Amino acid sequence: MTQSLDGSASDRQTIDDPVWIASVRRRLLAWFKRDARELPWRTDPTPYHVWVSEIMLQQTQVATVIGYYERFLEAFPTVTALAAADEQPLMRLWEGLGYYRRARMIHQAAKLIVEQHGGQFPTNYQDVLALPGIGRYTAGAILSISTDARLPILEGNTIRVFSRWTALQGDVKARATTDQLWQIAATMLPQKGSGLFNQAAMELGALVCKPVAPLCDQCPVAKYCEANRLALQGSIPGKVTRIEYEDRVEFAFLIPVEDHGGWLVCRVPAGQRWAGLWDFPRATDTRAKTARAAARDISRQLGFTPRPVQQLATIKHAVTKYRIRLEAHLTEPIAAAEIEMPRDHYDIRSAEQLVDLPLSVTGRKLVKSLHQLEL
Repeated sequence: MTQSLDGSASDRQTIDDPVWIASVRRRLLAWFKRDARELPWRTDPTPYHVWVSEIMLQQTQVATVIGYYERFLEAFPTVTALAAADEQPLMRLWEGLGYYRRARMIHQAAKLIVEQHGGQFPTNYQDVLALPGIGRYTAGAILSISTDARLPILEGNTIRVFSRWTALQGDVKARATTDQLWQIAATMLPQKGSGLFNQAAMELGALVCKPVAPLCDQCPVAKYCEANRLALQGSIPGKVTRIEYEDRVEFAFLIPVEDHGGWLVCRVPAGQRWAGLWDFPRATDTRAKTARAAARDISRQLGFTPRPVQQLATIKHAVTKYRIRLEAHLTEPIAAAEIEMPRDHYDIRSAEQLVDLPLSVTGRKLVKSLHQLEL
């Protein structure tokens, strides 16, 4: 009898048993070879391709990423092309993918790769880790998948898989538990084929070893899983904390600029939601109950007070911990001379010209409303 990783008695060896490790590897890799999803970044897993996919997959589902990935590589087939890109078309391609800081970081990293590595994505672990937006997991994923470097990876799916395989019941956010999981991830790696193993473990977590109601009857390694043997799948690795949403009302203003035949849009400043994109003027951090009160709140930012005349749309959406009801209002026309913002902080575009401008998700929805209006 041996001790399992949480210190409880167990009559089955796991991570300290090379026979168990070999059996899990063999069955997992056979399953992956047979049932792995066909994904575009798997067909030509260069470091650049894997890097782009891994950044896009952060906090985003695979089905959503596929189209973005293909369009991104079509526009920027190399690191050099990405580094040379203007921010606006880059952000336009990223529009709707969310977490826009990722796009700015990948752009910044591409420029560093050109400056410091001659445009070739580095294959040294420390060099990869030094790039903006890349941590231990992402560096390990890029190099193990693209070069078969023997580097462990730990993310949501593999945390769940490794915890269940070994019946590890500690708090996965605690440092001691995280250290154990990194040790498990490293121990499980084969001498060759680490990239395949890492992908297989992530795939198992995504498709079979799900957070709720895992498909243990379809799992290729169920007979070797301690959580399955002890019927602990529901409690390992612990329940996901549900987000407690806070309701709030925000106001957007669609402001016609009469002497330009267009609409006022503002660049979202750094540190704010959707930073780097463009949006219609809006009051986001306000206690205002009416559009007119919200318009007064943003008058200092704009240099004038918008005069709302008609509510055009209501859009409900969630961002981080907020459940937002966005009220969009058409305002009276203004003259460009009334705008006191710095010129690089705003633009005036027709509804047709707004199509090519990188906008927030709700901003893009509001553009559709403009096509129903006549200036």
